Amino acid sequence: MTENSQAQPAANPELPTQYAPAEVEGKLYERWVERGYFEADEKSGKPPYTIVIPPPNVTGSLHLGHAFEHTIIDALTRRKRMQGYETLWQPGMDHAGIATQNVVERELAKEGKSRHDLGRTDFVERVWQWKEESGGQISGQMRRLGDGVAWSRERFTMDEGLSAAVQTIFKRLFDDGLIYRAERIINWCPRCLTAISDIEVEYQDDNGELVSITYGDGDETLVVATTRAETMLGDTAVAVHPDDARYTHLVGRRIKLPLTDRTIPVVADEHVDPEFGTGAVKVTPAHDPNDFEIGRRHDLPNITVMDERAVITVPGPFQGLDRFEARSTIVAALRAEGRIVAEKRPYVHSVGHCSRCKTTVEPRLSLQWWVKVGPLAKAAGDAVRDGRVTIHPKEMESRYFAWIDNLNDWNISRQLWWGHRIPVWHGPNGETVAVGPNDEPPTGEGWSQDTDVLDTWFSSGLWPFSTLGWPEQTPSLEKFYPNSVLVTGYDILFFWVARMMMFGLYAMDGTPPFHTIALHGMVRDQFGKKMSKSFGNAVDPLEWMDKYGSDAVRFTLARGANPGVDVPIGEDWVQGSRNFANKIWNATRFAMMNGATVEGSLPDAAEMSATDRWILSRLNETVAQVDALYEDYQFAKLSDALFHFAWDEVFDWYVELSKTTFFAGGEQAKVSGRVLGEVLDVTLRLLHPIVPFVTETLWTTLTGKESVVVADWPADSGFRDQAAEREIEHLQQVVTEVRRFRADQGLQPGQKVPGRLDLSATPLAAHETAIRQLLRLQEEGDAFQATATLPVAGATVALDLSGTIDVPAERKRLTKDRDAAEKEKQQATAKLGNEAFLAKAPDNVVDKIRGRLAKAEADIERLTAQLAALPEG
Repeated sequence: MTENSQAQPAANPELPTQYAPAEVEGKLYERWVERGYFEADEKSGKPPYTIVIPPPNVTGSLHLGHAFEHTIIDALTRRKRMQGYETLWQPGMDHAGIATQNVVERELAKEGKSRHDLGRTDFVERVWQWKEESGGQISGQMRRLGDGVAWSRERFTMDEGLSAAVQTIFKRLFDDGLIYRAERIINWCPRCLTAISDIEVEYQDDNGELVSITYGDGDETLVVATTRAETMLGDTAVAVHPDDARYTHLVGRRIKLPLTDRTIPVVADEHVDPEFGTGAVKVTPAHDPNDFEIGRRHDLPNITVMDERAVITVPGPFQGLDRFEARSTIVAALRAEGRIVAEKRPYVHSVGHCSRCKTTVEPRLSLQWWVKVGPLAKAAGDAVRDGRVTIHPKEMESRYFAWIDNLNDWNISRQLWWGHRIPVWHGPNGETVAVGPNDEPPTGEGWSQDTDVLDTWFSSGLWPFSTLGWPEQTPSLEKFYPNSVLVTGYDILFFWVARMMMFGLYAMDGTPPFHTIALHGMVRDQFGKKMSKSFGNAVDPLEWMDKYGSDAVRFTLARGANPGVDVPIGEDWVQGSRNFANKIWNATRFAMMNGATVEGSLPDAAEMSATDRWILSRLNETVAQVDALYEDYQFAKLSDALFHFAWDEVFDWYVELSKTTFFAGGEQAKVSGRVLGEVLDVTLRLLHPIVPFVTETLWTTLTGKESVVVADWPADSGFRDQAAEREIEHLQQVVTEVRRFRADQGLQPGQKVPGRLDLSATPLAAHETAIRQLLRLQEEGDAFQATATLPVAGATVALDLSGTIDVPAERKRLTKDRDAAEKEKQQATAKLGNEAFLAKAPDNVVDKIRGRLAKAEADIERLTAQLAALPEG
């Protein structure tokens, strides 16, 4: 377990009396960066370990979700670096097309201008200027958190190299027939004025209206229901199910479309559910994806009734109205004609909203660029099925397959100016030419570049290999691709992970972009509610870092990180983690002041006390446990294991048990001092990936060595001593039970009482002085009266509580509590003995009653023992 790097000058045991994170964190981080600890060398002979950062938006700032994810990634990479891997944590930012364009357009609006006033070239230049001056705020905040990224390799999804990668893969896909241009129904944001993908639409329940409208006249009438009455202006049919006898006589006929001078056909289509509503549906192919497919099957015309801002364009009384104004106006006009047969308000239904600006999305027929995802998606599914890629936790695989196996073609064009402009030139005679990064675009009269830009996810889908220099075959690409693991939230499994899988397998000859996909949940507040500014529960992690230190925030997040499960977090938990950092500091400082050292080799087991052998045995068990949990991405469990080992076993037990040895001095004190130094050395290294700042300060002071960042990761030496573990567990049982009794009697933890200790029937005789110290037992004295006698685990502890408690009152209280426990036991026993009850009661109810019975029996045993320990009277 000894760290391999050469020791520096002897450790200086002087540490400030209190840990002040703000005074050390920034300086330590800059020292790490200056010394190049986080950089990665593709020429080294070390095995590679690669993780890419999920690139934050250039417009973004550090939020708790980032802090959570970055803590996990940083812990993984710090550990692997200590294990001897050539570790690359690849940093960078995403250009965030829609979000960034919106930010700059808002800045222009303050000047009374729009992007059209500047023109495309000047507007894009303005965005670049904003990016240089104001973008990337999150990079500095990542330093605050302690992110060990290779800053010299930082990339941006629109830098020169990544732009070349985007053009290269676009042309390859285009030449392979996997990119095409076609009119399809897309999600259109009338605020952002661009198409957005299905996964950028957020659905929420809105209050709307459901109106039932009569189409046709006389015997040729049908009733249809809709929540979007304004789209009826674009209806080109009414559809019914082929087997619906109610409408067989109307199929093939034309009926009048209200409020227009048009007639539309009645068509039979199996998509229609005859059991839903009236069994007849209006068909608006240009404004509904399902209707578009019906229209294709029946050769129906596509009539677009709104412009890009969702304003009605159909000539007539509704022209120029916003879609929502048109909706109420059209319903009023239909009502005036007597065509409304039913109205339901409010009608709560799911409505799509733009994830960025929250505007209601409008399905719209539009000419767009698409990726034919069929073969790409199949390859991405096969890579998981055949084991080349592992999804963790495994139960998330079903969600991945449900998505990837049913993926629709991907709309990749956006009607923006900021982003990767589609590398296609259109000719005067309808020619279409895709241009790669080394190609000369066609020139001459009538040739122009496509005006759309690519979906942001198109470029971020190349992230695992474009950041390494692809399409060039660079040494970095050879060394660090594929990535070892992708750490990301389950919420972008479909946004980002699926795209990287498809592009990585396609571009890299069937080699997936990563071996493992480790999915985590979302950070929520302490009550499990999603954090949101609108809910008033959003938290700025920087504020918590200012108050409690970065280590406290990191440790709190890590302790909640169960794979694929959402993470609740509250400020009181961060306070608790701050207390843990202080505990590490104070206990280490005390230990170093009292002989803890790493100098020299560990003594032989024969020279150690049982307490020394116990803590070393527990230390090795903890190393093994933590390693296994890291490999399983069980951050909550490994953090908890480290917390309890450090706080409970090292600081609360071993340090306390060793105080008498240290105070006595001599050879045994030297032995225990070396053991304690070893335990602190290893414990600080185990803790370092999660709480890097406090451990760096303490470890370098303890060892005198350069930095724990480049120290060796602890290894399990194999040392175990089950006999010593049993002996100390026996001791802990005695101390814990007597402490519980003291607390039950109302004694303060530090309050000393006269006591007699008989350990003759136990193997604990050598620990008598330590046990007395832990139990705050004074010597008996001549006036000693054994007012309470406790038989505990073979030991007998007699206490003189005269003058400290009111014995009659305490006996009365304990008797009352025991009577209540007896009653609880009787009730639970009666229920569990009732066969009729057991036959009907749910399992969880029965289990709860069994738990009540077990607790009542334990309470009775405990209270009886306490009563027996009290003197009569």
